[in-house]
Amino acid sequence: MAGQVPDFEVTARENTGKGAARQARRDGLVPGVVYGGGEDPIAINVPFNVLFKKLKAGRFLSTLFNLKMEGQEDVRVICRNVQRDVVKDLPTHLDFMRLKRTTKINLFIGVEFANEDACPALKKGGILTVVRPEVELVVTAGDIPETITVDLTGLEIGDTITIESVDLPSGAKPTIDRDFVIANLQAPASLTSSDDDEDEAGEEVAADEVPADNGEE
Repeated sequence: MAGQVPDFEVTARENTGKGAARQARRDGLVPGVVYGGGEDPIAINVPFNVLFKKLKAGRFLSTLFNLKMEGQEDVRVICRNVQRDVVKDLPTHLDFMRLKRTTKINLFIGVEFANEDACPALKKGGILTVVRPEVELVVTAGDIPETITVDLTGLEIGDTITIESVDLPSGAKPTIDRDFVIANLQAPASLTSSDDDEDEAGEEVAADEVPADNGEE
């Protein structure tokens, strides 16, 4: 199931060149360009505050956007570069690349867990520890999964969930070429403490059973 692609609204930049770019920045805008997809590049402006907020949210360079601009058809894009001021580290220019529906891209997809009521580990009070709440996958621009789902049915305390044990959406594959951990099921802290207490008690009993050396031969 394809996830919802967030909108990204921009305006056309009529003039190009360094002078126009500097003027845009003075007006609280960040200049940029949209290229690729077999069409001519288009100069754009993005409100600085909007861009700064999206950058702070994270994953900006791996997020697919639905670019909206007055007078142009909506197009799916991904940002390929954000130039920053070398002193202030603030965005000064950005490049968006147009994508076809068949284009392969890398995106972080969220992980969700299903069938918790059918998981023996959780019924026993076990704890689900999530190592990777997101997984970076290679997907097609026209068929982006909303999430990947981990089935917890039948899993016991001590079980580990790796990427190879998950059914990925058709056409998607991990960017990491090895098996890696997504989550694991651990014993509850109370049970772990109880086991530790029993071990300590056993050690004390064993120590008491050692006969004292009274010096007799």
